[in-house]
Amino acid sequence: MIRSFKNYLHEEDKVAYFTFGRMNPPTVGHEKLLDALSKSAGKNDYFVFLTQSQDPKKNPLDYNSKVKHVRKMFSRHARRVMINKKVRTVFDAATFIFDRGYESLVMVVGSDRVTEFETLLNKYNGSKAQHGFYNFKSITVVSAGERDPDDEGVSGMSASKMRQFASDNNFASFSQGLSSSMSNKDAKKLFMDVRAGMGLKEETVFKRHVELEPVSEAREQFVQGKLFDLGDTVVIKESDEMGIIVHLGSNYVGVQLDENKTVRKWLDDVQKVNISQDNLPKNLKGAMESRIRRYK
Repeated sequence: MIRSFKNYLHEEDKVAYFTFGRMNPPTVGHEKLLDALSKSAGKNDYFVFLTQSQDPKKNPLDYNSKVKHVRKMFSRHARRVMINKKVRTVFDAATFIFDRGYESLVMVVGSDRVTEFETLLNKYNGSKAQHGFYNFKSITVVSAGERDPDDEGVSGMSASKMRQFASDNNFASFSQGLSSSMSNKDAKKLFMDVRAGMGLKEETVFKRHVELEPVSEAREQFVQGKLFDLGDTVVIKESDEMGIIVHLGSNYVGVQLDENKTVRKWLDDVQKVNISQDNLPKNLKGAMESRIRRYK
């Protein structure tokens, strides 16, 4: 019997990774989730799907605005954030992926939702239903290593906390729950969009390009360049460690403690001290100039 070419050809299964979440609004917790998704996928394709529900209490951002903010905040994942109004549930997402020729599916979620999604997705694998049809060789749900950032609990920087900060007009606290890569301008835009979705008044004020009232004197001074500058020597209040500012973020500073260690601290966590370079601790000398040049 002559064996065909197919007998010799072996191809690995085409695997897709995905996550499905509310992200209303997106937070640093979602950034960790997407980074875990990308790391788990490796060289495989991965997709990010967002829910489309909208209401003033739990889902203030409309679907299109949410996609825009998520793509902007997590720019390295922007191309993986899908915008497709036909994908409204996790089953729609699975069907979407199956229709594109993927043979195996891996979902990445917060640790507290692994069992739930693994049960649901496998239950309907190979079954025609209202959402359509998908039939993967295998479906696996893995943990991103942390709780679901969409959970309504109070631990961590949850989306529910962020909505409360927006409701309280507390931009300083709201901004601390955002990705460090987000500019102050984009952070304010997200803040105002969340408030607008809640039916609060600032939407009209923002559209007229009137600046927000200062919600944190320290932050306003920082934004204006009056609080800290590169090369400033500071003390970390909690640990009394001395370091040098080598990076200015949107709402935080990067502080170098020695040649091999740099930490990120909120504005209220550090205090500027006046000290000459000649009197700097030995662990900071020599490293300061090279680090400052690197971050400029």
